Amino acid sequence: MLYSSAQDWRDAPHKRVLFFGMSGLGKTYVSNILRDAGDWFHYSIDYRIGTRYMGEYIADNAKAEAMKVPFLRELLLSDSIYIGSNITFENLTPVASYLGKPGDPAKGGVEIGEYRRRQDQFRMAEIHALLDTEYFAGRAERLYGYPNFICDTGGSICEWVDGNDPKDPILSELSKHTLMVWIKGDEAHTDRLIERFDRAPKPMSYQPEFLSRVWEDYLKETGLDEGDVDPDTFIRWTYAQALAHRQPRYQAMAENWGVTVTADDISAVKDEAGFENLIAQALEKRG
Repeated sequence: MLYSSAQDWRDAPHKRVLFFGMSGLGKTYVSNILRDAGDWFHYSIDYRIGTRYMGEYIADNAKAEAMKVPFLRELLLSDSIYIGSNITFENLTPVASYLGKPGDPAKGGVEIGEYRRRQDQFRMAEIHALLDTEYFAGRAERLYGYPNFICDTGGSICEWVDGNDPKDPILSELSKHTLMVWIKGDEAHTDRLIERFDRAPKPMSYQPEFLSRVWEDYLKETGLDEGDVDPDTFIRWTYAQALAHRQPRYQAMAENWGVTVTADDISAVKDEAGFENLIAQALEKRG
């Protein structure tokens, strides 16, 4: 690992960490605390995906919808209006909206073949964004003078890596440049995530094999045809399974490539010193 001991971490003039785990457990919360401290550069994988690697897909999809409206079509064809997405760290809705949810188009769903195509676009975008970590860590120091660096990953990082493979190319690259930190939730956190998701189901990215399995299982269980699936009902049905699918994958990443802190530990962090102490403790436990 990048830091071999708690003392090595404390003494490091440049601290570089990467947070991973399910969305909603504190990755962005602690990233904001560190960024506001003044010496930390915050690299958001989801923001990079939306602005660099999927921005054109998102804008073209919005233009395709606008072209269905005669008034907007005429303006677009004459280059009289511009359509783009307004992605920020706090608002990544354009990415989620583009990914969509599979099912009945009349209910806002995306045909499953098109959904799989967009999922693959996201997979490649996330992998590229993850592999940009070294560049942004160096850029943050070289261009802006930030000594410390945070890589704030999306919940789907575990879908594209094998934490048990000592030669995994993505994890090998990331571990050279950052200390990988798993923010782990317990059963109570999982229950709250499921409740929150049930109130407002959002698009997610899935490993292709997992998506194929749950899609086929859902069609068999409900007896529905692909075009009759309610998109929100399907992703609600899938969410708890996705959490269970991801948990051992996160654990393998932490055990073989990084350290573990709990979501409660993270929620107790109030400043930079508290965070540095928490990581030192995690390194001591691992040691």
